[in-house]
Amino acid sequence: MSHTRHTRTTVGDHTVKRTATAAVLLAAALATLTACSSDDSTDAAPKNTPAYEITRQDDSGNQRIVTVEVKTTDGMQDVFEDVAGKLSEDAGYFVEINCAPGGARLANGKKAVGNMGAAATGLDDGKSEYEAQPNAKCPA
Repeated sequence: MSHTRHTRTTVGDHTVKRTATAAVLLAAALATLTACSSDDSTDAAPKNTPAYEITRQDDSGNQRIVTVEVKTTDGMQDVFEDVAGKLSEDAGYFVEINCAPGGARLANGKKAVGNMGAAATGLDDGKSEYEAQPNAKCPA
């Protein structure tokens, strides 16, 4: 049987009823609100990551292609890390970063998620690899 401890405090003409349960519930509610207040958007790049667009993303198979378009070569590794950080299904991901629209290949990367991803990429589970193309540039 659960017991709740009640205390009464008189303040002026008002009686205030406090319970230990209310304090616990308040703490739990605040913890939940704090956890829900973080930005959990998977579409928005972090503020320091340049804008990019995913133009292709395979959603089945052990080897999956993700094609990304950017407008500048600035911050390409940040773009790769942002994209790779959102890949969570068990597979090997091969990320192509191209100049938008339909431009040249700027960089390649891969990420292993799970045992299938490790087998498909040759990387350890959870690891990624990024390589910019030499002299990669977007046309002016």
